[in-house]
Amino acid sequence: MTTLHAPIPFSRLVRVEWSKATDTRAARWLLALVALSTTAMALVPVVSPTSFDQTHASYLRVAGLGLTVLLPVVAILMLTGEWSQGSILTTFTQEPRRLRVLSAKVAASVLLGGAGAVFGAVVAAAGLGLASASGRSLEADLSAGAVMGYLLFVFVNVLAAVALGALLQSSAAAIAASFALPAAFAALGTTSTLIADWIDTSNPWTWILESDWSGHLPQITFSLALWVALPLAAGAVRTVRRDVG
Repeated sequence: MTTLHAPIPFSRLVRVEWSKATDTRAARWLLALVALSTTAMALVPVVSPTSFDQTHASYLRVAGLGLTVLLPVVAILMLTGEWSQGSILTTFTQEPRRLRVLSAKVAASVLLGGAGAVFGAVVAAAGLGLASASGRSLEADLSAGAVMGYLLFVFVNVLAAVALGALLQSSAAAIAASFALPAAFAALGTTSTLIADWIDTSNPWTWILESDWSGHLPQITFSLALWVALPLAAGAVRTVRRDVG
């Protein structure tokens, strides 16, 4: 008689993926670098007040830019680490439904982005405190739209990295592509408004960060489809079909 075992709870899968992103020595070092880069970036408007708007929203946006330099790399490693190390067969043996595993990795990445966003907000608040303690006048313009734009910007960057990792399934290739592709399209964007507004992520994602949706919603939607939805869907298909034997 065949014994049927209860499926692994999805929450447990998410916890396992979260552990892979945070509990290893390499992951801790990388997260420490994320914290360091975010803090360093958030201090820039404090020490260079003439180069940045001295507003609450501006400080939050600068922290968001610092946060998304390396946090997407953590998400990529969560997606690609098992493929690169050859341990994915063990994972799929324990949970044969591959899309559940991929969904758990995506969910853990979203949690990672949320935790990073909270940290970035705390760092931005600390920067504002330092600026205020120095006697500087700061404009309190932090609206719900500014906060939402900041959160979406962080999540979009993380999910784009997740999508790239799911598609390429190689740590080195995905990390290299996450830096090289935006840089290449940014260079091309200087020669073409079409590329700058629709394909390069610089303008559309800056509009998200600044919560500047008026007149830009088509470009933002296309950018999200191009850099998040399509590669993630292709990565899901590849995950299901790829031979891991």
